[in-house]
Amino acid sequence: MGAADLSPAARDAALSAAKGGSFDVAVVGGGVTGAGVALDAAARGLSVVLLEAGDLASGTSSRSGKTVHGGLRYLEQLNFKLVAEALHERDLMVRTLAPHLVAPEPFLFPLTKRWERPYIGAGVLLYDLMAAAGRTGGRGGVPHHRHLTRRGALREAPGLDPNVVTGALQYYDGRMDDARHTLAVARTAASLGAVVLSHAPVVGVLRDGARVTGVTVEDTQTGSRFDVTASVVVNAAGVWAADIQAMAGPATFAVQPAKGVHLVVEKGAFDSRTGILARAEDSVIILRKWFGHWLLGTTDTAYDGDRRAPTVEPEDVDYLLRNVNRYLARPLTRRDVLGTFAGLRPLLAPVARDTATTSALSRDHTVISEPAGMVTVVGGKYTTYRRMARDAVDAVGRAMGGALPPSPTANLPLVGAAGWEAVANRVPRLATEHGVPEEHVRRMVHRYGAELPDVLAPIRTDPALGRPLPGAEGYLPVEFLRAVTHEGALSLVDVLHRRTHLSIERTDAGLPAAPAVAALIAPALGWDADRQAREVAAYRAEVERDRAGLGAERAGAS
Repeated sequence: MGAADLSPAARDAALSAAKGGSFDVAVVGGGVTGAGVALDAAARGLSVVLLEAGDLASGTSSRSGKTVHGGLRYLEQLNFKLVAEALHERDLMVRTLAPHLVAPEPFLFPLTKRWERPYIGAGVLLYDLMAAAGRTGGRGGVPHHRHLTRRGALREAPGLDPNVVTGALQYYDGRMDDARHTLAVARTAASLGAVVLSHAPVVGVLRDGARVTGVTVEDTQTGSRFDVTASVVVNAAGVWAADIQAMAGPATFAVQPAKGVHLVVEKGAFDSRTGILARAEDSVIILRKWFGHWLLGTTDTAYDGDRRAPTVEPEDVDYLLRNVNRYLARPLTRRDVLGTFAGLRPLLAPVARDTATTSALSRDHTVISEPAGMVTVVGGKYTTYRRMARDAVDAVGRAMGGALPPSPTANLPLVGAAGWEAVANRVPRLATEHGVPEEHVRRMVHRYGAELPDVLAPIRTDPALGRPLPGAEGYLPVEFLRAVTHEGALSLVDVLHRRTHLSIERTDAGLPAAPAVAALIAPALGWDADRQAREVAAYRAEVERDRAGLGAERAGAS
């Protein structure tokens, strides 16, 4: 097993290292920001422990819009700095950091009025110019935009309503699998020596006088509690950031969670070669390609419910369908929806705020260096995670009283990136050698990159791992097994929600296959028949909660 492998044995070793251990940095939060901090700190030579309350990326970082982008709408808000930073990071991810996970994707901005072309065109031109200005060498990460007539727009997207659309602009951003990207960041940190421990919530903060000196952690797998000491604690807990800081004393900031809802839509429901970004009632609506399906989002509303389980409400579904259908020849309905999910963005809240909408709150990030010994990084957007992490670790250096080496992460490919194109060129041969359909291997290269041959290897000794399970035909069994042997999954929900996306890609959420998947991974996790049944029940409950907003018609999975 390699240092980047998050196996059950590796978790046992991480637990032993964390118990009573002393580190330069203890990072609280295993979303993309916390994983990015762990990677940046480890890459600068610091000893690091990463502590996540649930599964890696189990919160916001697996429930994002799954698009790496500069944010066209932020230009209209005149937030040029954020857009420039995000475009630079987008191109870094496409070119260098994770080209197997992040790929350019075309989008159309449909025009419905003649005056829109010069106005929107100027914005998209500025978008491309800012991306070009931010490049550090070589070609850009994505192609440039182009103007289309009505006929050209309908040629790209026949599903648009010709009575509404007068033309379009086509531009590019990046498409990604957010949960797998966060996993890759965390595994890359582990490969550099970071101790990665999931399902280990922080339940207290240690102090020596006024200074934070570490945290108290609970291992949810055993119920045991232990202390971890650190020179600096980095609070990257997202929507829980204020709660973590409050453990060390009065919180000096507030987080306003903003709920974003997305729907996964059948591929045949919209006829188009390109995604769509268009104006909505109070923001924008995006219908983008996502691994053989369409992903429709997003809402942007203040949220004060259970942060562990944000729900999709019927009005969220109505909002998304109503706004996208303004542009479509064939309206989308609930019957076109395969699955749903809701995530929470951690936005810094102003003193006085409108609790009805959060679309105008800043997406910039903030680093707070108080109390002594604690650095909090909060806000921001997924695309700029690396910069957020860099700024947080710079603050760690100041808190430790010494200069750190510059961050090397702009030139540090994630696990699976180096050599992935050479593996992609071998897809037909890999398919033949392992006796699996080429379509599966081609899909998998964009999940595993250069690690794909290692992922497929167990099929040589157990050919059944290369034959899809009934009800889970979109994946090979070897992928479910890989999730627990190398990727840190400890539950059936971890496997079917984040390591794969069976839960949102089928109308039945993969529930008919859930018992077989549980039985497949049971030996690696030491589950007996009773535990397998409990895991299936827990998965069913989560699916039903996620789909409640669709109503009985498509809520799931009976």
